[in-house]
Amino acid sequence: LQTMSGNEDDWLALKPQEPSPSQCCGSGCKPCIYDVYQKELAQWERAKAKQDKSLLVEKKEQSNNSELNPDTFTAFSISSVEQLTEDTYQYKFELPGNSSLRLSLGQHIVLRGVVNGLEVQRAYTPISPGNAEGYFEVLMKCYEAGLMSQYIKTWKKGDMVFWRGPFGGFPYQPNKHGELLMLASGTGLAPMLPILRSITGDEDDETFVTLVGCFRTFDKIYLKPLLQDLARYWNIRIFYILSQEMSLEKLPWSYQENTYTGRLNEDLVKVIINSCRRKPFVLICGSSAFNEDMSRYLKAAGIEENSCFVF
Repeated sequence: LQTMSGNEDDWLALKPQEPSPSQCCGSGCKPCIYDVYQKELAQWERAKAKQDKSLLVEKKEQSNNSELNPDTFTAFSISSVEQLTEDTYQYKFELPGNSSLRLSLGQHIVLRGVVNGLEVQRAYTPISPGNAEGYFEVLMKCYEAGLMSQYIKTWKKGDMVFWRGPFGGFPYQPNKHGELLMLASGTGLAPMLPILRSITGDEDDETFVTLVGCFRTFDKIYLKPLLQDLARYWNIRIFYILSQEMSLEKLPWSYQENTYTGRLNEDLVKVIINSCRRKPFVLICGSSAFNEDMSRYLKAAGIEENSCFVF
């Protein structure tokens, strides 16, 4: 009898742990961490019923073959850390050899961190081109009280960080839409960049793009040189909406004519839509409050729901 209960304890120790709510990033990943848990639990139950632990061997918590995978976390090394604004950083991660993440446009990957013994997961969209070889880059904003931010703030070059994915994404096809209207708030810029780069990198893609970037102040606009480069293309327009700038007088000339102060409200959304060269298909990415506001303004401007995509 003794061996039986000892054996029971052994099996309990091997039982997968149910994820806590903080571990779900809430981005609708397939598989979600809860799906992975259900799969592992079923595997554990089968193995226990047959009293055969070898049936659990394929359960890999982490993979070391450095291939991104939706089911398991893989470790990637940080090759550089660049501070963009006081609370925003650009991290570059190494990919072995000249491999690439092969993400389709606007796809996100999920980061796992442990803070005070609590596991947290959050979704981020790489801003590097999907076919970038040997590396990928992620734009991250650190919040004063954010759990994941506390973990991210400790990162330095050479640290190993765990990611899984890819998930989601916008099924972009060249020339399918006459014009894309991108409404992005803060780091919501991230999923827009690979799409913009894909359009400017393809001579045959004649899609017009109007990107509207919402930031608090001029200093808080991320990646200005990249955005200025993109705005030089004949089919790309970029507007900036700065909610906490009082006037445009101190801004460089090149920004004054396409920058607005205040918030992106219903009237301004209508003005921008009316200035589009073709009927736009709209991409939205920001906080949930921003996404809800934008969806409401677009509806008021007569843009149907099937002409919008929210990241």
